[in-house]
Amino acid sequence: MLHTLKMAGLAAALALALPSPAIAAPVPGTYVEFNVRDLARAKAFYHAAFGLTFTDYGPDYASFQTADISGGFARTATVRPGGPLLVFHEADLTAAEARVRAAGGTIVRPAFSYPGGRRFHFRDPDGYELAVWSEH
Repeated sequence: MLHTLKMAGLAAALALALPSPAIAAPVPGTYVEFNVRDLARAKAFYHAAFGLTFTDYGPDYASFQTADISGGFARTATVRPGGPLLVFHEADLTAAEARVRAAGGTIVRPAFSYPGGRRFHFRDPDGYELAVWSEH
């Protein structure tokens, strides 16, 4: 947790200190961070599956930002998947599942209905379980 806070603070400080208009400050609010063994692989997976783009802060850290959430990937030798379930929202659940599979993710719970929509769960290449939901 302390590492996450330090890295989030570092990312925010670097983003604010750099004058390039291509690098925006993280969105205030929730920041999610993943520890990954292979930073390039994580970036490739999340770009292919969800269109995320990244700002690199040295060889061991990359951040991303969407309209809803900011986060990052920290390269580390040991990954301990688990913790809260992060659920991405996508309008087209079937297309999202196809992109996750094509990017190298593994579906661990096929799409199912629940009050409010449908969702599926998957594991990314580092073993994190995440989900994707849609209203339809």
